[in-house]
Amino acid sequence: MALMAEKRLTRARALPLGHPMLDHLKANNRAWAAAKVAADAGFFKRLEGQQAPQYLWIGCADSRVPANEIVGLDPGELFVHRNVANLAPPQDANYLSVLQFAVDVIKVKHIMVVGHYGCGGIAAAVDGQRRGLVDHWLHPIREVFSDNRAELESIPDDRLRLDRLCELNVLRQVRNVASDVFVQDAWARGQPITVHGWVYSLSNGLVKDLNVTVDRP
Repeated sequence: MALMAEKRLTRARALPLGHPMLDHLKANNRAWAAAKVAADAGFFKRLEGQQAPQYLWIGCADSRVPANEIVGLDPGELFVHRNVANLAPPQDANYLSVLQFAVDVIKVKHIMVVGHYGCGGIAAAVDGQRRGLVDHWLHPIREVFSDNRAELESIPDDRLRLDRLCELNVLRQVRNVASDVFVQDAWARGQPITVHGWVYSLSNGLVKDLNVTVDRP
């Protein structure tokens, strides 16, 4: 049985040379690279040299929220971590590894936690449906809802209620980032780091600053 499965997998991998799979994306890549060089001949040489962004973006994995484009930064200027519903959970090794690398190695000066209105993860956290593993991942959002139930249930419009939950989730994640030992230790040694909470609007492409900036313990 295992041998048959291995043979099927080998056949599936054995695509002929020149197979047109994703050729449109490869063509897009060549056009993008050529345009970058045409506008700035040394662009890729500089990227090769070092990675020294001043910003860490912690955002949602939603394909409609392209971090670099939203704030008009080139590759190399924004260090990015994305996951479902832009969470910064203190038990997630992936997020913590990114945070430590950004703070201790790259020495970013700004960390932006960026949610977005119309987030599917926010809606999925509280709609009562079961989806499997992602339900565990989204549990912190249900905790945010529970902690702010009175305010949220006073909002009659479903969309506006989810928008507010999105904002409250960003506030919670800003608190998680600012209270993390990597950030706290950086502040203790005098390293300048500022944590920001933003929400991006899909409807107009604009970022809203929630005015919850933290720059000291």
